[in-house]
Amino acid sequence: MDSPPRTRNTIAILAVTQVLSWGTLYYAFAIVAHDIARDLALPPAAVFGAFSWCLLVAGLAATPSGILIDRHGGRLVMAGGSLLCGLGFILLSQARGIVGYYLAWSVLGASMSAVLYEAAFATLNRQFGVQARRAISSVTLFGGFASTVFWPLTVQLNGMAGWRHTFLIYGLAQLLLCLPLHLLLGQPQAAARVHQQAPEGADFSLGQALRHPAFWKLAFAFSANSFIFSALSVHLIPILQSYGHALSNVVWMAALIGPMQVAGRLGEMRFARNARPQAVGMVCFAVLPGALLAVLFWGQHQVAVALFCMLYGLSNGILTIVRGTVPQLLFGARNYGAISGALAGPALVARAAGPIAIATLLQFNASPALLFSLLLVFSLASLVLYLLAVRSQSGTAARLR
Repeated sequence: MDSPPRTRNTIAILAVTQVLSWGTLYYAFAIVAHDIARDLALPPAAVFGAFSWCLLVAGLAATPSGILIDRHGGRLVMAGGSLLCGLGFILLSQARGIVGYYLAWSVLGASMSAVLYEAAFATLNRQFGVQARRAISSVTLFGGFASTVFWPLTVQLNGMAGWRHTFLIYGLAQLLLCLPLHLLLGQPQAAARVHQQAPEGADFSLGQALRHPAFWKLAFAFSANSFIFSALSVHLIPILQSYGHALSNVVWMAALIGPMQVAGRLGEMRFARNARPQAVGMVCFAVLPGALLAVLFWGQHQVAVALFCMLYGLSNGILTIVRGTVPQLLFGARNYGAISGALAGPALVARAAGPIAIATLLQFNASPALLFSLLLVFSLASLVLYLLAVRSQSGTAARLR
């Protein structure tokens, strides 16, 4: 393991770049989407469809990015991702029609696979091997502030300068801040390049992992959860309003989600640092169905809605850490980047599908009870699939050899 100062430097670099990358790539879009539709004279479906396309591109690029990090470390890969991201934002700021608009989001999708959590986790895994868990928890703790920072910042910039200059500024931030910071990431020391195996002896190639049912159970567990997260990220406020709550109250209650994500990550670092990541995952996957049941049966009560937002934020915050730690224990550290990238692919597809699926149901005036029932089914499926994936974890390596 690297010396403590080098460990702290790596965590500090990735903490800054994750906040900026998540804030600009993911959270800013919701603020400016309607202005983009007006200025480019595009229907909302085309505007939001480009973002879904971006997530699909990211899913396709996730495995190649992970393979490159496994072979060469995260320094050049993440720096290259920042370069692509900066260029993509500049292209977006200059888009004058649907072709340029979709081209920009295609470039940004490719960059996502090299600058967001999956790339950061693979980089930390290559640096620290099986001891990467605490570093992953630390980086996700800071990443939880991305929406807190960039929602109001984007509102301010968009109001002052418009969406084009906002994305131009974000592109320059990627080129002038994230790119040089990623170039400061150290190369793994010689001892770190020979990854320690997970305690259970798992040490799988990508091909071995793809041939094992545990991989697909885990992939679809993460995918079902991503579907819920993306659907609620876009549609939660109008759905809760349909229960009869005032907009101001709904916004206040939804604002609990972000702080609870951070609280969940703090709790994991403080109270669950010695617990097995598989057990932590069981808890966070089980909390989400309970949260959905609360709002499904008592959604007309503000207390139940607030409880849902708190439990949902708590579960989602911890799940990010689970995504970074459990694949290593199931499949080993040597090919972590490639395997975690392959796991991320279906989840990104599900994340792209979530908002579109719920929007379609809303067009047919679906009730909030029906919508939350659908999400409950997805949450129960994700829990069952996760339990099946980790149940026989201790014998996975032996079966694949």
